[in-house]
Amino acid sequence: MQKIRNIAIIAHVDHGKTTLVDKMLLAGKLFRENQQAGELILDSNDLERERGITILSKNVSIDYSGYKINIIDTPGHADFGGEVERVLNMADGCLLLVDAFEGPMPQTRFVLQKALQIGLLPILVINKVDKPNCRPDEVQEAVFELMFNLDASEEQLNFPTIYGSAKENWMSVDYKAKTDNIFPLLDTIIEYIPEPAVLEGTPQMLITSLDYSSYVGRIAVGRVHRGELREGMDVMLCKRDGLMVKVKIKQLNTFTGLGRTQADSVKSGDICAIVGIDGFEIGDTIADIENPEPLPPIAIDEPTMSMTFTNNDSPFFGKDGKFVTSRHIHDRLMKELDKNLAMKVETSDNTDIWKVSGRGVLHLSILIETMRREGYELQVGQPQVIKKDIDGVICEPIEQLTINLPEEHSSKVIDIVTRRKGELLSMTTQKDRIYLEFAIPSRGIIGLRNNILTISAGEAVMAHRFLEYAAWKGEIERRNNGSIIAIEGGTAYAYAIDKLQDRGRFFIFPQEEVYTGQVVGENSKEGDLPVNVTKSKKLTNMRASGSDDKARLIPPIVFSLEEALEYIKEDEYLEVTPHHLRIRKIILDETERRRQGKKNQ
Repeated sequence: MQKIRNIAIIAHVDHGKTTLVDKMLLAGKLFRENQQAGELILDSNDLERERGITILSKNVSIDYSGYKINIIDTPGHADFGGEVERVLNMADGCLLLVDAFEGPMPQTRFVLQKALQIGLLPILVINKVDKPNCRPDEVQEAVFELMFNLDASEEQLNFPTIYGSAKENWMSVDYKAKTDNIFPLLDTIIEYIPEPAVLEGTPQMLITSLDYSSYVGRIAVGRVHRGELREGMDVMLCKRDGLMVKVKIKQLNTFTGLGRTQADSVKSGDICAIVGIDGFEIGDTIADIENPEPLPPIAIDEPTMSMTFTNNDSPFFGKDGKFVTSRHIHDRLMKELDKNLAMKVETSDNTDIWKVSGRGVLHLSILIETMRREGYELQVGQPQVIKKDIDGVICEPIEQLTINLPEEHSSKVIDIVTRRKGELLSMTTQKDRIYLEFAIPSRGIIGLRNNILTISAGEAVMAHRFLEYAAWKGEIERRNNGSIIAIEGGTAYAYAIDKLQDRGRFFIFPQEEVYTGQVVGENSKEGDLPVNVTKSKKLTNMRASGSDDKARLIPPIVFSLEEALEYIKEDEYLEVTPHHLRIRKIILDETERRRQGKKNQ
C-alpha cells in the first residue's frame, strides 16, 4: 500500500487557494521559521502577488499522520490553459475551493471541466464561511448543478463537502460547528482521494513540467506512471515526434515540503524531479531502454491571439533597458517556449520581427511584463485574433463572457457588448447585483474592460473563457478617435499642453521627454492630429493683463500594460521599457506617414 495522495487545487481568483495551501503546510509542520507572518509561499513571483493570480503551477508536499500529500497548485485563469492541462495529469483527485458568497465562477468552471474529463475525484471546500451574508447551502447546490452540467460521473457527483475559513485556519464538516484546525480537510483527503495505483512493469513517466537551476540546467518534473526509476539508470527519452534518445538519470529528487530531497529510487504514483536529461520537451516520455513504450502526449489548447514583437528602434532606444538587441529578444522568446506550452513564436523573413501567439491578452501581457522587469526593451503591435478556415468557412474564436454588476448599469453594459457582436445568453439577479452571460468574439473583448469599468463606476467584475471557433461575425467598430502625435522631439511644456487641451486628452506630463512620431494623447475627433508640445512661451518685455494666466492642466491618462495593448491601433506600436510605456506610430515621420496613407487608399 502506498501512503501517497496527489491532489490539484482548483479555485477562482481570490477565493483563498494560496492561503489554504499555506495553512496546509502549517498543519504539516513545514512552515519556515524565517518566513514573515502572512507572507504567501506559493505565489512567490512578484507579478503573482501584485495581481493576486497564480500564473505558474508549483508543487509542494506535506506529511500528515504517515501519509504524503502532494499538493499541485493550478492557475485559475483560462488564459493559462496550457499550464492547467499538464498539472492535472499528475493528480488523482482535486480540491474545488469556492467562496461561500460568490459561489462557482467562470474560471473555476474551465479548470473543473478539464479535471472531470480526466476522471479526477473532487472534494468541495467552501471557504470564507465567516463572511457576513454568505450562503454555503446555496453554493453547494450551485456546485452540484455545475458538475452535473459538466457531465460528471456518478462517483464524481458523490463528492464530500468541507466548510471553513482558511484565513482563520479552521475547517469542519458542518459550517455551524467551528473547529480550531484544518485536520478535517486533511482527513477527508486521505479517506476520499484514491491512492495512486502501483503499476508493475517497465518504467514510464510523462514529463509534465520543468524546473531550471543555474547549476544543473533543466530539470524534468512528472509523475512516475509505471515501474520504478533509479538514480544512475539508463533510460530512453521518447520525443513527441517519435524520435528516441538514450539518456542517463544523474539524480532523482522527490518533493518534500517546499523543497526537494534526493532519493535513490521513485516508485509509480509519486511525483519526482529528474536531473541530467538534456533536450527534453514537456509531453515527452521517459521509458525503459530495452523496450520503450511512450505515453500519449498532452493535448494543449490552441492559441487564439497573436501579437507582433520587435526590437525597440525608437529615438529613445537603449536609454532604459539592459537587453535591447534583436538577438537578446530572440533568445528570451525561445527560452519562454521551453516552459510555456500554449505559446507559439514564428520568425518572419525579417529577422527583427516575431509573431507571438498565446491564449489571450492576459497570457501575452504577462510575458511582456516579465520581460520588461528582467530589463528588456521591445515594441509590440496590436493584438490580433487567429482566424481558422473550417470547411471553407472563415471562423474566429468565441468566448463566454460573464459580467457581474449593479442593476442600474446593466442596460448600458448590454448595449456596449451587443455592439461588439456579443449575444446575451442569460441574465440572473442576486440581491442588488445582476449576472450577465454573453457569447462574444475574442476581438470584441479587446478594449472592453476599460469601457465597462467606466460605465459601471468601477463596480463590474468581468471574466471570460474560450468557448469555440464559430463563423466570422463581421466588422466590429473599434476606437474611432484619432491620436495626437508629437511632430517635434524635446521636452513637453505645460504652456503648449495647456493651449491644446480643448483638442483632446493627453497621456504625457509636463517636462516629459517626447520624440517625433510619439502618440501624446487622444484626439476628441476622428483622424490623427499632429501637434508641437515642445513649444515654450516666448518672453517679451511687454505686459498685458490676461496674457499671464497660469496653465491649468487636466491630469493625463496613465495606462497599465493591458490597457495600452487594448488601446493601440493597427498603425501603432507600444514601446515597452523597464520604466516606461510609450505609444508611437510605426512610421515616425509625418510626411512619410501621409505618403503611405495615400498609397494604401
